[in-house]
Amino acid sequence: MNGVLMMMIGVSLLALCLAVGALLWGIKNKQFDDDYKFTILNDSEEALNDAIILEKRKKEILQKKESKKQP
Repeated sequence: MNGVLMMMIGVSLLALCLAVGALLWGIKNKQFDDDYKFTILNDSEEALNDAIILEKRKKEILQKKESKKQP
């Protein structure tokens, strides 16, 4: 029974070392960097036009509020 327990602990430690090694290898080789993914998402012409329209509306509303505050 004692030998089986020691073997289970050894196998568990080996599996842990392999998992940590794989994680460190992935970090070193930039496997978890998603810069490309963020530059591609929502980059259609329609989405950009919508963003421009919303920005114009926001500026207009802020200008109206500023003009109301000044007598």
